[in-house]
Order: sequence, then structure tokens, then C-alpha cells
Amino acid sequence: MHYYDLYESPQGRMLLVADEEGLSGAYFDGQKYLPQVEQDWRRDARHALLRQAKQELSEYFGGGRKRFETALAPEGTPFQRSVWKAISTVGFGETITYGELARRAGFPGSARAAGAATGRNPIGIIVPCPDRHHRSLPPHRRIEQQPHGLRGRARSKARVACA
Repeated sequence: MHYYDLYESPQGRMLLVADEEGLSGAYFDGQKYLPQVEQDWRRDARHALLRQAKQELSEYFGGGRKRFETALAPEGTPFQRSVWKAISTVGFGETITYGELARRAGFPGSARAAGAATGRNPIGIIVPCPDRHHRSLPPHRRIEQQPHGLRGRARSKARVACA
């Protein structure tokens, strides 16, 4: 069973989705992979995980939180989940290449696929970084902030940065 609620963040409306195990999605309106609310999903503003996620997001946007404690249960392929788990190991202020990310996920040589999985991250505001903003460093080193995944073609020479 999926539960959902809406959260009005300073960056725009968000759709929060949870199941019995944890938060499975935190999406901004207009996000590339924003799911449609299914008929069997139940809106529940009192659902414990959704309440906790909203509280932690409020604290995060208010500048009082850098680490989220809400249980997470993102839905994806085993490869995607391994990449998302590896993203969470990237330290605050650290940059790594997608090749290194793929290696950390246990799939050396899969840099492009790791970049694509990064773009599909359903909890991008919470993972990958302690301050929850994803940035890519293209080969020419210009930083482009992208709060919920890469836009366009993921490149193996791009870097994942946490700042």
C-alpha cells in the first residue's frame, strides 16, 4: 500500500510517498519523473513516516537540519538502489566521478548507467548529500545545481559533488 501527502516547500509543492517500510518518493511538481497518484494510493496526512518527512523537510529548509532520519525505501531496480546507496556515501563537499560512483556501487565500468540511475533517484532531496543538493561538475568544472537528479545526458566525465 502506498500513502501520500503534499508538502509546500519553499522550493515548491512536493509529493511525498511512503509505504510500510519507509519514504519511497519525495518529488517536486514538474520534476521529470514525477509519478501520477494511483487510485489505490491513500492520502494520509497523519501517516507517521509522512509526518516525520514533512517535519524534517521543514527543519532542512529552515536551515536547522543537515541529516535526515526518516526511514527510506526508494523503489527501483537492484542496480539503481545500489547506486543510490553509494551516493549516500559521498561526503559533504566531496566530489567523485560517475565512474567512481559506479565502482562504489559494485559496478565498475558502468559510469553512464550510474549517472542515469542518479537522475532517476526518487528521494533526491534527501539523498545524495548531507545538505541534500545534487550537483554535477562537468568536465569544464562549472557547477550546475540540480536538486533532484541530472538533466540531459549523464556523462562519464561529469562528477558527483556534495556541498
